[in-house]
Amino acid sequence: MTGFNLRRLLAVVFKEISQLRRDRLTYAMIIGIPTMQLILFGYAINLDVRGLPAAVVDQAQTSHSRQLLDELRQSQVLDFRDTLPTPASANRALESGDVKVAVVIPADFEQRLARPGRPVIQVLVDGSDQVVQQAARQMSQFPVREFLSGQAIATPTPQVQVATYYNPQRDAPLNTVPGLIGVILTMTMVMFTAIALVREREHGNQEFLITTPLSSAELTIGKVLPFVAIGLVQTTLILMLGYFIFDVPVRGSLLDLYASALVFIVATLSLGIFISTFVSSQFQAMQAAIFTFLPQLLLSGFMFPYEGMPKLAQWIAEVLPLTHFVRLVRGIMLRGASFGDLWVDLVALAVFALVAMVVATLRVHKRLD
Repeated sequence: MTGFNLRRLLAVVFKEISQLRRDRLTYAMIIGIPTMQLILFGYAINLDVRGLPAAVVDQAQTSHSRQLLDELRQSQVLDFRDTLPTPASANRALESGDVKVAVVIPADFEQRLARPGRPVIQVLVDGSDQVVQQAARQMSQFPVREFLSGQAIATPTPQVQVATYYNPQRDAPLNTVPGLIGVILTMTMVMFTAIALVREREHGNQEFLITTPLSSAELTIGKVLPFVAIGLVQTTLILMLGYFIFDVPVRGSLLDLYASALVFIVATLSLGIFISTFVSSQFQAMQAAIFTFLPQLLLSGFMFPYEGMPKLAQWIAEVLPLTHFVRLVRGIMLRGASFGDLWVDLVALAVFALVAMVVATLRVHKRLD
């Protein structure tokens, strides 16, 4: 057994450094991942929610009600996009996901102002997103009477009645489990297919595939189909565990939920195949999968509020499949929404799946290089 030799140690160190310099993807990950995380957390992630999509039902139509709405607009917490005639139409807007908050000013608004100790207005909140709940609960302390009368605030009494829909108990699993379906599928499906073609080369099977009459489309689809079944099994497992352990319901159509999951699985698998056409080893494939996973996790609205992000980050998020699937799965499972309510996100997800599959197929070549 030879003793410790500094010269041999340095030779190994320089060899590893040289290998890293030749491995461009690993070198890019060393610089790219911390840079991306710094930019996302420093620029895009903002827990101070602003511009929540909101609707107003002003049944009073008085100067005081308009003054109150102007003040709520100036707070920048709510972005009033719709004026609706009845509370029932506000409920429908919340269910479809068109708005996150609805402010209802009753017809007897002026009479309520003259009776202290009684709620003056009602705020309806989409409780499928905990961040929206927290932002809306702050409105319950708004001193409506004192603001409109110009009086000093003494002992504030509840003047805003906040009604939280879909998760009134504020149970964290009800918000987390639906989104976790998309997060877990993104992590596993992209990684599985990202190493699919690379594994063939590393195991020496690429030569065999070249000699077969398989077309690039047949090879790509053949690689994807087994993982589609695995993705559906994972979806079923998460749904069952969420129901039996955390009592997470599926209030909408189970068929709609599985159809959304199927489109999303195809989209993530196509992304994985696309990645595999750029890498030369399974280690690089895993690195690239993580690199595409991080922005989806942070920008999709699963962990951080979408409404708190700057416009540029929101535009980037709209390109990511997880953003649309989180909206779909929360809408179906928690709000009981249908495809008629969520068709925009479903179409966006289907377009991503189609484009990613076509591009991945075009990049798959039956060559050793």
